[in-house]
Amino acid sequence: MLHISLQATTTLTEWSERTIRRRVADGNLKCSDNEAHYKTMICFDSIKHDICIALDQDDIELIKNADSGDAKAQNDLALLFLENNKLKSAVYWLKLAAKQNFTDAMHLLGCCYLEGNGLPKDDSLAIMWIAKAASLGHPIALAQIQSMRLS
Repeated sequence: MLHISLQATTTLTEWSERTIRRRVADGNLKCSDNEAHYKTMICFDSIKHDICIALDQDDIELIKNADSGDAKAQNDLALLFLENNKLKSAVYWLKLAAKQNFTDAMHLLGCCYLEGNGLPKDDSLAIMWIAKAASLGHPIALAQIQSMRLS
């Protein structure tokens, strides 16, 4: 049985942490009995009807991998949220992947800051993330930085 973190549950359902904890206390959501996780783990089956985007079977594996810390899966899950216009959830996963130096996520996060998608518009943070992606060889970020230099 798949269990996902409290944070993953908030992005999938768009519920607040407080709402999730209340539903756990009320017995409406099931938690893992395994305390080896040292964090609240929610049974995926207890939220699957409340997920804010349509998922297929491959997406469930993607969620599992993203929640386990896989940067590529986090980026791919962010793309799924972006495609469904769930910007706040997308930004959460982009930040996790970007902090692991995943260049696609860094670039996308920079673009989100540049456009104000899912978070406040911030040109300084946008340039920082795009420049960091460029410094690690991301081709589109490199082109963007070069075009800024030529301006």
